[in-house]
Amino acid sequence: MPPRTTPPFRADHVGSLLRTAPLKDARAKHAKGEITPAQLKEIEDREIAAVIKKQEDVGLKSVTDGEFRRAFWNYDFLGELDGVEAYLGERKIKFQGPNPKPMMLRVTGKLGTFPGHPMLEHFKFVKANTRATPKMTIPSPSSLHFRYGRDAVPESIYPEMSEFYRDLGQSYRRAVRAFADVGCRYLQLDEVNFTYLCDPKLREQVANRGDDPGKLPTIYADMINAAISDIPSDMTITMHLCRGNFQSTFVASGGYEPVAEILFNKINVHGYFMEYDSERAGGFEPLRLVPKGKTVVLGLVTSKSGTLESKDELKRRIDQAAKFIPLEQLCLSPQCGFASTEEGNILAEDEQWAKLAMIVEVAEEVWG
Repeated sequence: MPPRTTPPFRADHVGSLLRTAPLKDARAKHAKGEITPAQLKEIEDREIAAVIKKQEDVGLKSVTDGEFRRAFWNYDFLGELDGVEAYLGERKIKFQGPNPKPMMLRVTGKLGTFPGHPMLEHFKFVKANTRATPKMTIPSPSSLHFRYGRDAVPESIYPEMSEFYRDLGQSYRRAVRAFADVGCRYLQLDEVNFTYLCDPKLREQVANRGDDPGKLPTIYADMINAAISDIPSDMTITMHLCRGNFQSTFVASGGYEPVAEILFNKINVHGYFMEYDSERAGGFEPLRLVPKGKTVVLGLVTSKSGTLESKDELKRRIDQAAKFIPLEQLCLSPQCGFASTEEGNILAEDEQWAKLAMIVEVAEEVWG
């Protein structure tokens, strides 16, 4: 089978990586006021350059900054959007175990503009320091709505939620174009909320607050399509789908069937990173709905533990998936990032790199 020259690649990864000890130490010192922002940036730059090289050395064709400059996968991006504020509050969507500090988001003004964002510079640093394909990860626009609903959107600013959805899509359209304009050609939208809407308990929770869980996938799909409506022809947009990831715990359970038709046939992304490391994700049957021309990256390798999967078992599961979608439309990755928050999952750095190296090896053996 000919090698893939455009992303997603046969061996790929979601994006976040375990924070290194020097990075954790520097961020802790900065939080205490013991080092300056410039000193923190110097250490971040050094550690990111090193982790980029490790990704290249392990054989990955796409690299990220490991999200080393972030505390959270989502709040650091969303909290810097014009008209959005991050604050500490009470979490309403909870993990099945320990929970991160209760960071929340709320709308403070009209959305729709995108005057700039610190993560544009973050991407430029990765691009300048790799010979591989630099990849940027940002939360999907639904992340500003699903956890909070109307509570995050004052009626004094948006009397009609349809106006909020429209303006949020336009903010993202400008953001995605801004990343394209600084050279990004591989952008990933981290989208947990489609999978949360596969969990009956979360659907009930959403309904109890006044939202219709049957309508939200279409609303979110329209926002995503608006967000990626102004990309260059050579830019790849993927979505990552998981059921929550904090210190090796999760939020939701349930197969993809309730959202599969909209997910695969209404949303105009090029590929899907799909969590498939446990029975909580259901079977491969929904992949029958994936149209030709789209790619599915099977997240068969768990990032939630350091136990190394059997290569034979991974190949067996790839074969199972290929009963519902052609093998040439498949790739392989971990099921999620290794550190969706700066705390990271419960495994060691060497275990993380062993998993990524094995993914490269299995991909070479399966696809050539």
